[in-house]
Amino acid sequence: MAQSEKDYPIKVGTFLFTMVEPHPGHEVAYNRWYEHDHFFSGCLVGPNVFAGDRFVATRRLKDLRSTDDTDMTPDPLTGSYLAVYWWLKDTDDETNRWNVDNVNWLHTQGRMYAERDHIHTLLYSMRWSEQKDPAGCTIDLALDHGYPGLVVVAGDVAEGHTHDEVDAWFREQWVPDAMAQPWGPELVGSGTVIPLADDAPADVVRPKAGPNRFLQLHFLDHDAAEGWEEGYARIGEQIEASGLAHHVWTAPWQQTNFGTDDFTDQLR
Repeated sequence: MAQSEKDYPIKVGTFLFTMVEPHPGHEVAYNRWYEHDHFFSGCLVGPNVFAGDRFVATRRLKDLRSTDDTDMTPDPLTGSYLAVYWWLKDTDDETNRWNVDNVNWLHTQGRMYAERDHIHTLLYSMRWSEQKDPAGCTIDLALDHGYPGLVVVAGDVAEGHTHDEVDAWFREQWVPDAMAQPWGPELVGSGTVIPLADDAPADVVRPKAGPNRFLQLHFLDHDAAEGWEEGYARIGEQIEASGLAHHVWTAPWQQTNFGTDDFTDQLR
C-alpha cells in the first residue's frame, strides 16, 4: 500500500466552529487574548482535540459575503474572527463535556474576555470531505496546512429531501466542477449540527441552526476574493436551483498572522 493510501487512525469526527466579534476599540486586546491564552486554554489543551486554526474577515472580505437575512450573523459586518478546531472521531461526548466544564472554569478564574460577542459558536459532525488531489492534503491536516483562503458555505436541507441527497449533489456535481476552476477549492469538508450542551457558558448565543443545517469549509490555495464573482458569488443560486436545499450564507476568510496585530485595523 502506498504511503498516501494508508488509513491513518487520526481522523476528524467533530469540529468546533466559533465566530466572534470584538467590541469596537477592543480589536487588538481581543486578538492578543485569544492568541496568547484562549486559543490554547479554551480547547487545544483538552482531550481528543488535535488541531486548530484562526481566520479573519477584513472589511474587503465582508463586503463579498452573501447579504440575505441569515441566522449566521446579525448583520454582514459582524463575525470578524473565526476559530476552527478538530476533535477526534467518536469522542464527541467526552470532549464536549470537558470543553464545557473547562470554559466554565476559565470564567471562574477571570480568564475570559468580556468585550466580545459570540456570533455563531456551534459543534458540527463531519459527514464527508473531498480533496482535489487524491494524494494531497487530507481534511485531517487542513488546519495545520496553512491554506491562505477559506470559504464557509451554510445551507438547510429543503423539506422532503435529505442530507444524503444534498451530500450526493455536492460530491458528484458541484465539488468536481468547482475544483476544476481556478477559483475553486483544494479541499472541502461538510458537517451537520451537534446541539450545544444545556450548561454551555451563558455568553455563547444559542444558534438557530437546526438538524437540517449543513456547514461546509472550503479550503483554498489562494486568496478567497480571487475569482469570487464567477465562483462563490454564484453558489447560493446554484444550491437553490438544485431544489434540494436552501442557501443560508457564504463568506470568505483569510488566515490570521499569529503573533501580530495584523488586520485588527481592517475589520470595519
